[in-house]
Amino acid sequence: MITAPVLVAGEELDVPGDVVVNPARTDETVGRYALGGPAHVDAAVRAAHAAFPAWAALTATERAARLVRAAEELDARTEERAVLLTRETGKVLGESRVDAAGAAGLLRSFASLAAQVDAEEHIATGIGPAIVHHVPMGPVGVIAPWNTPVLLAFMAIGPALIAGNTVVVKPPEDAPLALSQALATVARTLPPGVLNSVPGRGEEAGAALAAHPLVRKILFTGSIATGRAVMRAAAGNLKALGMELGGNDAALVLESADITEELAREFIAGVFSASGQICYDVKRIYVHRSRHRAFVDAFTELASQIVVGDGLDPRTHMGPLATRAGFERTRHLREAAEKAGARVTTVGVQGDPDGWDRGWFQLPTVVTGIDPGAELVTTEQFGPIIPILAFDDEDEAVRLANDTEYGLAGSVWSSDIDHATALARRLACGSAFVNVHRVGASPMDVPFGGMKQSGIGRNHGLPSVRACQEPQAVIRVDPPGALPGIQHWSGLTLTP
Repeated sequence: MITAPVLVAGEELDVPGDVVVNPARTDETVGRYALGGPAHVDAAVRAAHAAFPAWAALTATERAARLVRAAEELDARTEERAVLLTRETGKVLGESRVDAAGAAGLLRSFASLAAQVDAEEHIATGIGPAIVHHVPMGPVGVIAPWNTPVLLAFMAIGPALIAGNTVVVKPPEDAPLALSQALATVARTLPPGVLNSVPGRGEEAGAALAAHPLVRKILFTGSIATGRAVMRAAAGNLKALGMELGGNDAALVLESADITEELAREFIAGVFSASGQICYDVKRIYVHRSRHRAFVDAFTELASQIVVGDGLDPRTHMGPLATRAGFERTRHLREAAEKAGARVTTVGVQGDPDGWDRGWFQLPTVVTGIDPGAELVTTEQFGPIIPILAFDDEDEAVRLANDTEYGLAGSVWSSDIDHATALARRLACGSAFVNVHRVGASPMDVPFGGMKQSGIGRNHGLPSVRACQEPQAVIRVDPPGALPGIQHWSGLTLTP
């Protein structure tokens, strides 16, 4: 039986647990995960706290060498983890391979920044020399999401470790298995207590980690509602926070866009990757009225060819929804749109009609003629259902795109690149793409994160490492008597 155990200081603890089912065959048990609770979180955090001084004392270059060795160990089982990811999340195998390989890739990426992490700034001030360097914070809690559990967990683990912090991870209860295997592999290559893991439910293990007084920072990826709960719990000792939260990404297709097969295919990838369960998948499309019919026709024609089925079947383009809650929500949104009079077009191909009812499968759905204030348009659907709305002028399109508390990403599509770039600058989101909007479009060289309620802080590169450190200024004044204010105390003397 594949398991996700509690891992504290390199030791697996025997903890009762719950099962993980295959979203493509919900009567199939994939494995079990431990139901860690506050006591297990406390043990893991205390182990991280004890390991922190020695790990922090290493240079980033020394830590990087250990992370590269861990990446080499991870490489050996990437394909095995990818298959396991598909079985526990439902994603197609190609998507799972990207997720599974993310652990080793991100450890190497952050290890490559070691020289910059170790760098100090020397400042000649008016009162003497100063050195600004960056020091680690202490134990960092990482609360990982279920949609891309391995890659997004290591997007937080990598910068925290290279920065000199120790880490406690709370894997997602819906997809804890592949991530836990990766964590165990990395933990074996590091000193005991540097990397720990406590699977469990969010309201127990996650809440305990967010509230623990020895944790100095929480890195969370998930919904806005859960992010608010994490923020409240973290307030107890004023923890630092890094949050990548929900998105309701808008794509604007301008009058100047050429509605080609290439453009339609890009939108198919941007909407239906991971069955629409990616934070910066396209969630709503606004098309200039003169291009609306052509766009809807091209998009719908390609979407009708999507094969939905088991992610391990090589014929499959799109797997099932990963959770029952997501399956029910997408169905609710479709039914609500139909009742409101929108045109709801369900397309695609059932890969296995006989086994369809065994999984949380939903076909691609295109919705037109929908009110801009409808729930499907104003909230994050996180499923394979997409509203396509018409607009008449670009100011209206920008207003509609920005009229939300979400602000993760957005895009502008046009044959006039300069004009599209100028319009993209007006979008109130952390990443504004031009003629692309899908996984892979946000490179590690640029910051990624959300505005408004879509997040706090940024991922990627050196900025995410610095966000896991505190800047410290070391100042030397020689002689200190040169500073103003000392004359006030000149009457104080020592007795001869």
